[in-house]
Amino acid sequence: MDTEAQHTERDRSSRPSDSGDTPSDSAGPEGRSRFALVSRVSAWLPGGRITLALLTCLLFLLFLSTFVLRPFQIPSGSMERGLRIGDRVLVNKLAYRFGAAPQRGDIVVFDGTGYFGHADYIKRVVGVGGDHVVCCDKDGRIQVNGRPVDESRFLYPGNSPSAVPFDVVVPAGRLFLLGDHRSDSSDSRDHLGSPGGGMVPAGAVIGRADAIVWPFAHATRLQRPDAYARVPAPAPEAGSHG
Repeated sequence: MDTEAQHTERDRSSRPSDSGDTPSDSAGPEGRSRFALVSRVSAWLPGGRITLALLTCLLFLLFLSTFVLRPFQIPSGSMERGLRIGDRVLVNKLAYRFGAAPQRGDIVVFDGTGYFGHADYIKRVVGVGGDHVVCCDKDGRIQVNGRPVDESRFLYPGNSPSAVPFDVVVPAGRLFLLGDHRSDSSDSRDHLGSPGGGMVPAGAVIGRADAIVWPFAHATRLQRPDAYARVPAPAPEAGSHG
């Protein structure tokens, strides 16, 4: 009896494939169903799997363009010397989500409808909400919150910071924007007497220009200049001036 019981025990344990096959059998139909779906869709599309792959890529690019990154072609010389006509920049549409906000020195793309014109524009942020922006001091420099800003690193050669004098306080939630090619830029200075005083709502910003991606010879990352790093925060009473 003992020998027979041991033989039966060995017989039961000698079939590991019964338990080992179960997971693969259950996973098999799921995997096969996915391949079957791809095959059915490919068979329905002209061009088969090649067309399906192209459509998948296009949908992925559309998702990126809508929610994450967007290419933008520079339409004018208003941001020279850094951005030339025809350059294509990559706009980061997530830069100012999740509580972040445009900062002084950022290059932003924004919808100018109702403020600059019915188009998208690209300019540099010079003042944010509460900032007191003045042009110019005795040395011909723009001042932000009493601090002169050295713009020589990015200003178009031969241009002064502004031929138009101004003294403004940026309302909360708005931006004061200038082109780097000041003599060839229509920006906040040109709309000081318009509704909104040339200040664009931060909510109109589409995203931050982070890099030049075309042409390849001119490709580079766009970084916030150090010129604004030492600008102090606006005085508490400045924001009440409107």
